Amino acid sequence: MADFEKNSAVLVTPFPELRGHGLLLSSWDPGSEEHVEAHLRGLTDPDFRRWNTPLMTVVDRQSAHDSLRSKAKHAADGTSALFRITDPERGATLGHIGVNDIDRVMRTARVGYWVLPEARGRGVATRALALAADWALAGLGLHRLELGHALGHEASCRIAERCGFRYEGTLRGAMFEAGRQDAFRDEHLHGRIAGDPEPTVP
Repeated sequence: MADFEKNSAVLVTPFPELRGHGLLLSSWDPGSEEHVEAHLRGLTDPDFRRWNTPLMTVVDRQSAHDSLRSKAKHAADGTSALFRITDPERGATLGHIGVNDIDRVMRTARVGYWVLPEARGRGVATRALALAADWALAGLGLHRLELGHALGHEASCRIAERCGFRYEGTLRGAMFEAGRQDAFRDEHLHGRIAGDPEPTVP
């Protein structure tokens, strides 16, 4: 079972640090060169860019810094809980996971994540998603979490299903094409609701 601890990061956010499944999820700090560098590497990685097209384009350190500042504002106003996935022993950044578009009225949110190339193949995304989802449903009291990924992204499909996010259908033209904001592609939608069976995380 995960322990939900108060956030001790430089940035003040309404969300705790999360520990569990061999990971620590903590806040990103736009003032940290190390955090900016990891964020830049994550969002410019070719595999990330194949499957994702962020609204805010990140191409260099300045845009990575601006992106983290924007994320910090969303965290501060409570509309997104954005976490740096880390190795709790070494403190190394492994990736990112966010509980986004938090709607307190409908008690819903959207989950998204990425993992740095050197951290792949170790179940990091699965463990981080399980930890963040459990906290969002129990700690935030949300009723429904959604996860979307581009059609054909089989790795994300498997991760979602391992963490109890059932496949619910294909949304036509629901997300940007790779590297474009003027063309769209289909998206697989997965959902998990409070009360669904607890998944077994490897």
